Amino acid sequence: MSQQYSTTPQPPQWGTPPPSKQPSFIDWVKAHKALSAIGAGVAVVLVAAALAGGAGQQPAITPAGAHSPASTVPAAAPPSASSPAAATSTPATVKAKTAELPNFVGMGLQSAQDKAQAADFYLLTSHDALGRSRMQLDDRNWKVCTQSPASGQQDTGAKIDMGAVKLDEQCPATDQGASTPKAGSTLPDFKGKSAAAARDALDRSTSWSVKDLQEGRMVLLESNWQVCTQDPAPGTALNGQPVSLGVVKFEEKCP
Repeated sequence: MSQQYSTTPQPPQWGTPPPSKQPSFIDWVKAHKALSAIGAGVAVVLVAAALAGGAGQQPAITPAGAHSPASTVPAAAPPSASSPAAATSTPATVKAKTAELPNFVGMGLQSAQDKAQAADFYLLTSHDALGRSRMQLDDRNWKVCTQSPASGQQDTGAKIDMGAVKLDEQCPATDQGASTPKAGSTLPDFKGKSAAAARDALDRSTSWSVKDLQEGRMVLLESNWQVCTQDPAPGTALNGQPVSLGVVKFEEKCP
């Protein structure tokens, strides 16, 4: 009689099988003791090299509260005598420039000024040679009677002063307007001079009046009027008193 065996079915197992155990790094190191010794030696060499290379250098980071030693910067060596930095430049002596100053006498004032500038003379001025203190508003209406300095070699920075009269006037024998005399402690004699020249001679604080002796006209342009009378008289001590002048036009005679 044959023997029969009965098997009982087993229930299925659910879920994933447990993972196989992987060797850890420590297990690997234990299994490879020779490689572990070599790695330790390399680490020692690297640390020694880092310590040797960083000796004497300033650490990049200083702990809080600690005083880091001051870094020493070598001072720059002074330049040698032959170096460009050591050379000192000596300023060249500036010499005054001279040029030939032309003779302007007899020329129109505008033409004379143009010729002066063409010769490198630019510091120019002019005055009324008749001493009437007239302004040279239109230089083409005036002619040159005198000049200072005279023609010849002159410093181009010199002031060139030209005495001039209007085109229909005669040049005076002597320049009467080269300088305007100032009244001192006494009143000058203004007779024959323009009212404008008399005003220029007096202190600006002086009280002043001008009267036409002919027709009682208003004296608008004082340089066109000549003094015939004055009060106080010439030579009177000036103590701040008012000055009064009697005038007529230059083409007229004093009464």
